[in-house]
Amino acid sequence: MAPLVQLSGLVQRYEALDRADVPEVLRGVDLEVGDGESIAVVGPSGSGKSTLLNVIGGLLPPSEGKVLFEGKDLAAMSPDDTAALRNRSIGFVFQFHHLLPQCSALENVLLPTLVDLDPSKRRQVLERARALLDEVGLANRAEHRPAQLSGGECQRVAVVRALINEPRLLLADEPTGSLDSRSAWHLGEILCKLNEEKSVALVTVTHSERLAQRMKRIYELQAGLLLERQRS
Repeated sequence: MAPLVQLSGLVQRYEALDRADVPEVLRGVDLEVGDGESIAVVGPSGSGKSTLLNVIGGLLPPSEGKVLFEGKDLAAMSPDDTAALRNRSIGFVFQFHHLLPQCSALENVLLPTLVDLDPSKRRQVLERARALLDEVGLANRAEHRPAQLSGGECQRVAVVRALINEPRLLLADEPTGSLDSRSAWHLGEILCKLNEEKSVALVTVTHSERLAQRMKRIYELQAGLLLERQRS
């Protein structure tokens, strides 16, 4: 079976106007992500971990190499098709939740569905949103705005928002980085449970060794090279 995501010879450069040479943030990265896998990417700050997620998610085109999602070359797709693929098949969770302060938790969750929602499915989507909020322990907080929620609760809303369109891949960039240890552990539990029960592939960038150890595979990014870490 073909992998869900395949990176081949991935190179990423950030061109600088004041430099004659162009530094390579990523250098010949190869990676395959299968359905339902969980992968952690660790490494020092500035090593290119977030850049790697952005390339996988189609937010940043690679300088060289290929990114295949469901066998399709993202570079060969139009911007509209890439955006539609992201909205349909890829969920994003960031270190800071980026919830709209004027909207309730439920309204924030429903935002990704507003792009292309068949009116006949509106009730079905609403029921799914409430069910997901219930799964992460927020059924009784659905009508609360972000200012009325804790940091951990806001991050759980962000996870549900990323899942509302039933993506095949969830990309999480330091999802526990802004949380206290208890909230971080709870969110890690939720991510692992969703990965296992819904078979959503999970790639998470993290500085947390505790979270990384809960993933099935761990990769380390150093000097632009991505190497799989062997478990002891």
